[in-house]
Amino acid sequence: MTLPIRPAVLASPDYPFVPVNAPVKLDQNESFADFPEALKDLALQRMRALPWHRYTDLNAEALSEAIAAHDGWSASGTVVTTGSNVLIALLIQLGALGGRVVTVAPNFALYALDAKLLGAALTEVPLNADASLDMDALIAALGPGTGDGPHGVIYLPRPHAPTGSLCELDELERLAAASPGWLLVVDEAYHHFTPTDARELARRHPHVVLLRTFSKAWGLAGLRLGYALASNGVARQLRKLVPPFGVSVLQTVCALVALEQPGYVQARVAATLSERERLFSALQRHPSWRPLPSHANFLLVRTPDAAAAHAQLLAHGVLVRRQDSLPGLQGCLRVTVGTVAENNAFLRAAGLAG
Repeated sequence: MTLPIRPAVLASPDYPFVPVNAPVKLDQNESFADFPEALKDLALQRMRALPWHRYTDLNAEALSEAIAAHDGWSASGTVVTTGSNVLIALLIQLGALGGRVVTVAPNFALYALDAKLLGAALTEVPLNADASLDMDALIAALGPGTGDGPHGVIYLPRPHAPTGSLCELDELERLAAASPGWLLVVDEAYHHFTPTDARELARRHPHVVLLRTFSKAWGLAGLRLGYALASNGVARQLRKLVPPFGVSVLQTVCALVALEQPGYVQARVAATLSERERLFSALQRHPSWRPLPSHANFLLVRTPDAAAAHAQLLAHGVLVRRQDSLPGLQGCLRVTVGTVAENNAFLRAAGLAG
């Protein structure tokens, strides 16, 4: 019997991730530390005091206001969902059904996967050999003219994943100026680890949308919570696609507690940056592995043989992420910056002093 399912879904591969257990887990770009115990206790106390038989806010209004206050944005322009990955699909529904999705390659897998699942025409512009963005090629890929109607969605992570490269803000300004009729989505999942962000750009250009998450620097990947910062007009329309009452009491309370006491994030970011530079310097001494400069909480490392390097590390109990199936990343592994002890274990497994 033929399943009554759209061909685009049947033809789509599963999300490219297979869980593997290992003592040292450096494969998913998570925070090296859990949510602080004192904040867990506070969140649980507040949870116990709330009614669980009642629905939460229709559109996570209280949490949107707290995020907006923290990020210097308007609450009406803040859209909260159960993970920024949900927003990737919703933004295609908002601006690219029957239209186009333009992004770069290699890139975060969900941009292309969701475009194909939702039937949008996909254009992927290769990065330069040094992992930098070819902005001229990206702008050219948008095509001539702007027309009167919507064209689609452009996805651009800043910093880029999985390379860790950083598009300069003046280059983003060029792209924003060249893309009326498009939604320009700047994915800032790793913005805590960079000295600049794109909020001013989004204020100047109402078609620019920023994506942010609690899964990285906040140490709340298990919470599944992300949000968009957008112009009020775009946010109002995007909110129509977000399921009502979609953010749970648990998610709301934990995020509010984190936003009230964000000091732990700054301390962890500082530790991550310090360890990232230590790992980068150590890997530069490796006889055959070459790290790429990074502006995120991970390093991309080019090796002669990714399968062999991955197996070598795993044999020593260290799990990293192979990236060699992606265009232009032959031999590459992605390594999350972990604790000092985890990073030392990685360096020892790579044949370097920890």
